[in-house]
Amino acid sequence: MEFKYDTQCLIEGKNLPSEDVINEYIKTHIKGDSLLAVGDETLIKIHYHTNEPWQVIAYAASLGEAYDIVIENMERQAKGLKG
Repeated sequence: MEFKYDTQCLIEGKNLPSEDVINEYIKTHIKGDSLLAVGDETLIKIHYHTNEPWQVIAYAASLGEAYDIVIENMERQAKGLKG
């Protein structure tokens, strides 16, 4: 497994960047795969597999209020352990 952490969060704010802008920033600055960034100018959901989940959360927090933050270790899950 190349990317270990399933990283998810919601971002709430006003005039948030478009999904395309968020996708491009994450793909350019944070290594990972399976990126999903969907929503509108007030609420965005991010889902990303990466080895650097703190960078995703820091970026999300720079855009607005980040909450419902979930970071799961997919290697542990694959072994039947709590992620």
